[in-house]
Amino acid sequence: MKRVFIVAGWMLVATVAAAPRIPGADAEILERLAFRRSDPAAQELRALRRAHLAAPGDAAAAARLARRYFELASAEGDPRYIGYAEAALRPWPGADAPTEVLLVRALLRQYRHAFPPALEDLARVIERDPANREAMFWRAALYLVGADYDRARAECARMEPVASRLTVLACKSAADSVTGGARAAYDALAALMAAEPPRDPEFRVWVVTRLGEMAQRSGDDARAERHFREALEGSKALGAADPFVLAAYADLLLDLGRAREVLELLRGRERSDILLVRLALAQAATGDAGAAASARALRDRFEDAARRGDRLHLQEESRCLLALQKDPKRALEAARENWKTQREPRDARVLMEAALAAGDAAAARDALDWMARTGYEEPRYRALAERLRGGAK
Repeated sequence: MKRVFIVAGWMLVATVAAAPRIPGADAEILERLAFRRSDPAAQELRALRRAHLAAPGDAAAAARLARRYFELASAEGDPRYIGYAEAALRPWPGADAPTEVLLVRALLRQYRHAFPPALEDLARVIERDPANREAMFWRAALYLVGADYDRARAECARMEPVASRLTVLACKSAADSVTGGARAAYDALAALMAAEPPRDPEFRVWVVTRLGEMAQRSGDDARAERHFREALEGSKALGAADPFVLAAYADLLLDLGRAREVLELLRGRERSDILLVRLALAQAATGDAGAAASARALRDRFEDAARRGDRLHLQEESRCLLALQKDPKRALEAARENWKTQREPRDARVLMEAALAAGDAAAARDALDWMARTGYEEPRYRALAERLRGGAK
């Protein structure tokens, strides 16, 4: 089971900074991706490509290759892999595509924040294959991104006949922990995990990360840190530190005023936008010599993305505009635009922080309404909401 609830976090990490350049010839190599021929991942990818090229009309082979590209994009923060994946699936563009193509296409669409089309593809998968728990898991995840918690819970319940108790509870807990029940959700999930520990180490990392988030939401930062560290070590044991866990842990350390630890945690991981954002914030907080260069790199990346019409990282862009460029007005614009498609807790926080800095409490109304509707209880969020409500009087 993949970490499918991680939709708006590390799956959306993006590119290295580079000025656009037109190649002089079709055969010119612009850059080689970071693989050594002896790497197992490289060998696997070559085998999948050979199978696809040998039978370009084989939808199953194309879907396997596209899924592997998607996993690489998610793990490495390189969206070029998404383009390769989309190319592999291009022969099957419509709603009548084979089921395996529809499922992978949904993953690619959610990566690009095309959430309604992704949900349509997932609905078709489930209509054809009512026991497809991966499609149910992803649909619950996308409902969470859109703050549609009732539908998310319903999707979790749909999995009960085909998934383990821990899988179903982890799914439900993700919604419960955002709607005023963080501590109860944590206690229930921790107890079941202790009673029925998962055999899949990757799924264990995912559950431990969720426990860290739930502890943080209930105000228990020490417990959250223990879980994030455990998840980080678990992901390293699987081959590489999980970018989402790194980002979540870095955010906690920044909140705790431990920016120097973030420097050590993230140094050398500048290819990923979401990790470079946290590194740049830590550098600015500590007066690190690399702060200016990181800030420039992020500004260039976001400007390049905007020229391409790519606004997938508005949450991170808003944080940079506010904390690094000291431009609260533009930070607020980015945060408000981001809220149109993503409504997870971090999106609400970015919107509230930008509105407060811009002196425009009314601009945070959507986030404040979300806080009131959900009963979200994380203390830092409640403090922001109180300051905004006071400014709106």
